[in-house]
Amino acid sequence: MNTVIAFIIIFGVLVFVHELGHLVFAKRAGILCREFAIGFGPKVFSFKKNETVYTIRLLPIGGFVRMAGEDPETIEIKPGYHIGLLFNAKEEVNKVVVNNKDKHPDAKVIEVEYADLEKELVIRGYEMNEEEVLKEFKVSEESYFVMDGQEIQNAPYNRQFGSKTLAQRTMAIFAGPMMNFVLAFFIFTFLGMVQGYPINESVIGELTPDGAAQAAGLQQGDKVVAINDTEVSTWEEVVKIIQVNPGEELDFLIERGGQSETIAITPKAETIEGETRGIIGVYMPMEQSFWGSFPKAASETYNWSKEIVVGLGKLITGQFSLDMLSGPVGIYKSTEVVAESGVFLLMRWAAVLSINLGIINLLPIPALDGGRLMFFAAEAVRGKPVDRHKEGLVHFIGFALLMLLMLVVTWNDIQKFFL
Repeated sequence: MNTVIAFIIIFGVLVFVHELGHLVFAKRAGILCREFAIGFGPKVFSFKKNETVYTIRLLPIGGFVRMAGEDPETIEIKPGYHIGLLFNAKEEVNKVVVNNKDKHPDAKVIEVEYADLEKELVIRGYEMNEEEVLKEFKVSEESYFVMDGQEIQNAPYNRQFGSKTLAQRTMAIFAGPMMNFVLAFFIFTFLGMVQGYPINESVIGELTPDGAAQAAGLQQGDKVVAINDTEVSTWEEVVKIIQVNPGEELDFLIERGGQSETIAITPKAETIEGETRGIIGVYMPMEQSFWGSFPKAASETYNWSKEIVVGLGKLITGQFSLDMLSGPVGIYKSTEVVAESGVFLLMRWAAVLSINLGIINLLPIPALDGGRLMFFAAEAVRGKPVDRHKEGLVHFIGFALLMLLMLVVTWNDIQKFFL
């Protein structure tokens, strides 16, 4: 049960932060954002604040921000339509009743001759039950369609995604992955402040209560000068000597309180992934520093990003097989293992997953943020945008292929862990 809660929290936070990046920068650009959703499929929970409906949906496979001009909920008012008009205090149309007009007896019903609710914001038509005189009605910039009892906000062209500059559109899309890197940076910073961050020095860190180091009298903070007369100055050198000498007594020359002392320790033999290594029950030294946590967090974010990019490169070049990919099931099982090691390791795992999500979304694959950015790059080179219908078709095909890949990866995870 704890694993389920941990997985839901981690998934929810990563998707929330990613989509929040899109939402914040889209709103800063003046784009009407109709929906902010965590998950896909049927709505489980929703509420509306200002212009945006915030929803949690059933399938935990991502999220989205539905922006005006990019969504399918476009209602067209064509000549010959009979619609009802409701007005605000300025005598501007603030609601266009598309159907069920009998439920709005105070609405002025007209037959449409011409309507432009994006740029001109006018409706011209003939009022029913009156002389056939063509009248023009000014439409408010904050008007709504009323259809099947639901109000859908109209989006003038200047509130649509496509009306914004290339830089604004690029930032609205790039902000999602960017926020995943920002989240990872802040998690690493927090861990550095609370838990400390590892330093590559030959100093003894925390000891396990049942380890050989504790039994031999080694203490946290001891500085290891040499092992079996071999001088050491880094933690990596200490670990290497211990690992290659399982069951062999080693003489540790240490410094403690300005005094030198030699302590004999025999590393315990432990088999890890088919390889026998020596261990003495000592953790890497950690250092706590408020200001030092920031550059360390930046370095850790960069190093993990590089590792993930290198891994993706190996996958593309065939050095990794498709079976090594993990989907939601694989991530859940990994979260189960990590959760057993404590909350700090779980937070570090969340930071790594956040970086992974950011990088995956930046790949130039249709339907992902990177695919959108690829079309923006083409627009910058061509000097004009790619045809929207062609771009939409490419993204649709890309989304279908991604769903197919997710099904394959999920099936591999199920076979790996449950069958």
